[in-house]
Amino acid sequence: MSGRIRVVVAKPGLDGHDRGAKVVARALRDAGMEVVYTGLHQTPEQVVQTALQEDADAVGLSVLSGAHMTLFARVIELLKEKGAEDVVVFGGGIVPEEDMPALTEMGVAKIFTPGATTTEIVDWVRAHVAQPV
Repeated sequence: MSGRIRVVVAKPGLDGHDRGAKVVARALRDAGMEVVYTGLHQTPEQVVQTALQEDADAVGLSVLSGAHMTLFARVIELLKEKGAEDVVVFGGGIVPEEDMPALTEMGVAKIFTPGATTTEIVDWVRAHVAQPV
């Protein structure tokens, strides 16, 4: 174990726009975290498998397609099924304000909407994801 926070950044679903996910992945890496970027068009099953294989402390999902309710719910469900409830799930994208309470209730720790800075995201991950010992 390196003692660094390990984050899987993923683009689930059919959305093909990954610039934001790549910017966040790089910012987390530049801040000293270990980051695995899964690439485009991942299924929730693939995301969770990667998180388990990489012993991730957190999973960051980028969803711009409008499928955020389904994709976040499935990732959280699969993490629970695999006994990995301790993995912090956060994300960003185009998420209507009215969906935020339901996402929080299902277990999404934080949603960053357009305009969030990389500094804000890095600071939040440092404050809310347990650093391995």
